[in-house]
Amino acid sequence: MSSTGNPKVLIVMGSPSDTDVMREAKKVLQSLGVSCRMGIYSAHRTPGRAAALAESARDSGVVAIIAGAGMAAHLAGAMAARTILPVIGVPLAASLSGLDALLATVQMPPGFPVGTVAVGKGGAQNAAHFAAQIVALSDPEVADKITAWRRAKAAAAEAASDELEAED
Repeated sequence: MSSTGNPKVLIVMGSPSDTDVMREAKKVLQSLGVSCRMGIYSAHRTPGRAAALAESARDSGVVAIIAGAGMAAHLAGAMAARTILPVIGVPLAASLSGLDALLATVQMPPGFPVGTVAVGKGGAQNAAHFAAQIVALSDPEVADKITAWRRAKAAAAEAASDELEAED
């Protein structure tokens, strides 16, 4: 598992082909100062390994897990079954434009929730923002970075609007 400091967030995926999309989550977390680790833990090819990670995550200081998988390979659900930590599922577009992965991720039995974001890179980015907000509950520095990021986005939108209005 690739590492950045003592991780607060785990980023897991079911296949090496998921790496490009899930790196988007890592970039966001790093930009917000949230330590994370990333690795391949398949719910089907390496179920024991995935279960062991989920079961040990809380004791190692992890506060959230981001799990990405395509098709109906439901890594997020497998992780949620083995931990009480928040699990955020990122459906990946391996087939059916990701609709199968979206449905597999969002339809969990009561008591085993998986927070589910959009399919693909934007979903991976939002999963990271969501995980950072969870971290921010107990880390004021991360809370400040999220606030600053949002203010910068608002300022950029206002500046773009001012430019458009000045054209008239």
